[in-house]
Amino acid sequence: MSRKKARDYAYKLVFEWLFNKENTEESPSIGPIFEDNDINLSDKDYIKTVVAGVESNYDGLCALIESNSRNFRIDRIFKPDLAALLLSAYELKFMPDIPPAVSISEILDIVKTYSTPDSYVFVNGVLAGIYKEIGGNK
Repeated sequence: MSRKKARDYAYKLVFEWLFNKENTEESPSIGPIFEDNDINLSDKDYIKTVVAGVESNYDGLCALIESNSRNFRIDRIFKPDLAALLLSAYELKFMPDIPPAVSISEILDIVKTYSTPDSYVFVNGVLAGIYKEIGGNK
């Protein structure tokens, strides 16, 4: 399985979590994801790490996103875009082994798939600001 597919699964779990705020490991969605024969142990670990990381760092990630989204409070951001922003912001801030360009590029592909036609411009702008704010030197 590619990291791209694992990131797609993680995005879907973060999106689901935004609505129910329950521990993702207890989510009925996690079973079918981990039963996918294409998913390897490394991908499972990645998914668990980023989803748990988003959950446990939610408030800080929201503050980071909000400070880089001009005139948009978190509660005004379209949920598919917020899920993407949370996932990529977590990777940018806490996963230095993932190149920032890869994290941003792949999340923009996800946004183009699951969100509105113009959402990727907004998400890209916010992520560019986050990248600069956290140092932009990884």
